[in-house]
Amino acid sequence: MTESASQKISTAGGFIAGGLAACGAVTFTNPIELVKTRMQLQGELSKNANVKKIYKNPFQALSLIYKNEGIKGIQKGLVCAYIYQLGLNGCRLGLYEPTRNLINSIFYPNEINSNKIQNIPINIISGAISGIAGAIIGSPMYLIKTRMQSYSQSIKIGEQTHYTSVYQGLSSIYKNEGLKGLFRGVDAAILRTGAGSAVQLPIYNFTKDELLKFDLFEQGPALHLSASVIAGFGVGIVMNPWDVILTRVYNQKGDLYKGPLDCFIKTVKSEGFGALYKGFEAQILRIAPHTVLTLMFMEQTMPLIYKVEKILL
Repeated sequence: MTESASQKISTAGGFIAGGLAACGAVTFTNPIELVKTRMQLQGELSKNANVKKIYKNPFQALSLIYKNEGIKGIQKGLVCAYIYQLGLNGCRLGLYEPTRNLINSIFYPNEINSNKIQNIPINIISGAISGIAGAIIGSPMYLIKTRMQSYSQSIKIGEQTHYTSVYQGLSSIYKNEGLKGLFRGVDAAILRTGAGSAVQLPIYNFTKDELLKFDLFEQGPALHLSASVIAGFGVGIVMNPWDVILTRVYNQKGDLYKGPLDCFIKTVKSEGFGALYKGFEAQILRIAPHTVLTLMFMEQTMPLIYKVEKILL
């Protein structure tokens, strides 16, 4: 098996390629991310199980938001999402192979090509480490994005904070809460992204290898699409509870939850365990295509950046 571009590219190149791939994907998936955010905040800490749902399903929610807020409304937080994706996926995708290679070299010191070894536990650990690094770097942007997407003049869901721009949001938080305020909820982000990253690339790589092994596909878009879809569903199932907690911790003004554990306990106590899967339909509608698009774009950006590196270095 020959080395792929992702295994030969530099760490910096992988960071850029991963970030660009994710930015391409989020352009298409940001509207459903907004829907997911509002559905996760709907009925927050309400003990009334029969409370009227304004957003009944992702398609009705998207239509309602578009009707009330227009095209600009369904793309709220897009600039934040771009910056966040550069930080998060630049690390998550760009650091994955270097991290995996380092751990492989420790556990397989006598292997000449240890980077070719696909060890599932090592892959999971590598995915989690790279994802956590991205979550920390991207946390301030996700904080602003969440609050921008939850804000609505027509339908108020959750606590409302109005930012006119990314800069205004960052400066407002820093002025009132300092640097610590910009990283409020980073512990929830670590849990959410660590869980998602621990399964995304390992499932993708494992599925791709198995499909090739049994000659079900050849290298190409069909293989990448199939492996991406399976990885997307896996990520959605594992990550949704942590995503609900993250959304709520980020959106609050500091008066509802002390942290992710407190949010978990209060959410389950008030709304039951089912609340941890609020917005799950939107999650799948978002994460599956986002994972598909990100990983498919990455199959293009990795070779492109590798070619650029060969020319420049």
